[in-house]
Amino acid sequence: MSVREAAIAALQSQLGTALAGRNPAPLVLRGEVVPQRLPPGGLVVLRDGETVEETAILSPLAWAIEHRAEVEVTVGGATPAARSALLDALLVDIAAAITADRTLGGAVEWAQPGAPEFEDVEVEGAAAVRAASVPVTLFFTVAGSPLA
Repeated sequence: MSVREAAIAALQSQLGTALAGRNPAPLVLRGEVVPQRLPPGGLVVLRDGETVEETAILSPLAWAIEHRAEVEVTVGGATPAARSALLDALLVDIAAAITADRTLGGAVEWAQPGAPEFEDVEVEGAAAVRAASVPVTLFFTVAGSPLA
């Protein structure tokens, strides 16, 4: 398993564990298509994202990697206020989960959640849903090749 893959898996595990205590708990997925029906607790999808920067460190050769993953949060609700309240609560819990252990159990040197971008989405045959995308920057070092 690559260092990048281990970092993203650790992020998914940390989010899943932290959000499992909510009632109702959101469904936490990684890189999957959004299901047609939203669970009552909302949906959290972790996208692998992209490597933003690779910096060579010499002697011994290593690479400092900055990788940005995306956490997509989608919620439904009967009213706009209910959707906003659930989305806000999930975003707070996601930020708290990441900041509680910035190393994600030792998988990265530092994890930093960014500011969310919000969106109201109309779903065919259903009420509107509220969504947000949160960038999470993962900093880690790879010995040798940056592809490791």
